[in-house]
Amino acid sequence: MQLSDRITQLTGDGSDGWDVFYRSRQMVADGEPVIELTIGEHDVRTDPSILEAMHKAALGGHTGYAMVPGIKSLREAVASRIQKRTGVPTTYENVLISAGGQAGLFAAHTAVCNPGDRALYLDPYYTTYPSTIRGTAAVPVVVHTHAEDAFQPRAEDIDAESEGATSLLINSPNNPTGTVYSRQTLDGIADVCKRHDLWLISDEVYDTQVWEGDHVSPRALPDMAERTIVVSSMSKSHAMTGSRIGWICAPKEVINRLIDLATNTTYGVAGFIQDATEFALSQGAELEDKVAEPFRRRRLLAKEILAQQNTVGLIPAQGAMYLMLDIRATGLSGEEFANKLLDTHMIAVMPGESFGTAAAGHIRVAMTIDDERFAAALNTLCEFAKDIAETT
Repeated sequence: MQLSDRITQLTGDGSDGWDVFYRSRQMVADGEPVIELTIGEHDVRTDPSILEAMHKAALGGHTGYAMVPGIKSLREAVASRIQKRTGVPTTYENVLISAGGQAGLFAAHTAVCNPGDRALYLDPYYTTYPSTIRGTAAVPVVVHTHAEDAFQPRAEDIDAESEGATSLLINSPNNPTGTVYSRQTLDGIADVCKRHDLWLISDEVYDTQVWEGDHVSPRALPDMAERTIVVSSMSKSHAMTGSRIGWICAPKEVINRLIDLATNTTYGVAGFIQDATEFALSQGAELEDKVAEPFRRRRLLAKEILAQQNTVGLIPAQGAMYLMLDIRATGLSGEEFANKLLDTHMIAVMPGESFGTAAAGHIRVAMTIDDERFAAALNTLCEFAKDIAETT
């Protein structure tokens, strides 16, 4: 008896780069006072008004099977939000409600990739990207971005890997770098997609967390709506990470096929979760801004602290809830630095190498603890880096 190659080869070979995180979590479990700046989990949880709407819907009986594509009124609410934010005509027929953004990414690749197809993604990347692609039996093909470009992708680098490829996965605002792709960058990506007939899968879960510039959905670019699949969710915009609800926005014929997939996999999302999501969206930008505000504030705080020293460099933090810090002046890899920082100061950060190779010599810091402790931890990190740099 054997397991399938698809499941046994899902994560590839070797370490997944998250050893520091696993070690810090074990230290926390053992009662040690670790300051965690690792994963993108809000320190302020789901707004009570959303939980009240969820509770009311559950008590009201919306606990049975819900419509597999999503409740029509919620699909309409999502479509309205997308059209308002992007200017692209969008109806409920362009929307499928998914069990979070992760399920949406898997479904999107399943929709467009045949087994063995080359599916492109950018490095640095959110940790599940290559495994998600492998899960669909496609072949993940990495395209590197560069620290000297603030990790803005180069169209020529994507073009060089695009011959015979089927899809390209992008993420802006970006996790882990905090980079918001410029219009010039997106125009270059769009040109490559059209030239090589690629499907563009756009992960836009951080679209409400933009601190500099503007978020441009590539679906809004000329002739791109027909070849773009957008994945988003309520996790980051509304601090609903555990509710596991998101959506896919795509051409109608793609959505129709994805409804078939959902029927045979998730069989939809709980009705009371959908009702709470519809309520949350009805609160508009005010609630989204409330959820985003701590990260906006802490980013400014971080910029002030980092400006007072010259050992740790800051990749322009244009969006999302993370800082990508350049610690190459210490002579250490991101993984070495993160382990030493955890051992000596009980501050846990993510090595840049956890997200691929392009961010080697960097660390990712999640801005997910209260302002006072965040500032203290960042000051300690900078002093630690300075001490190492001065002794090497």
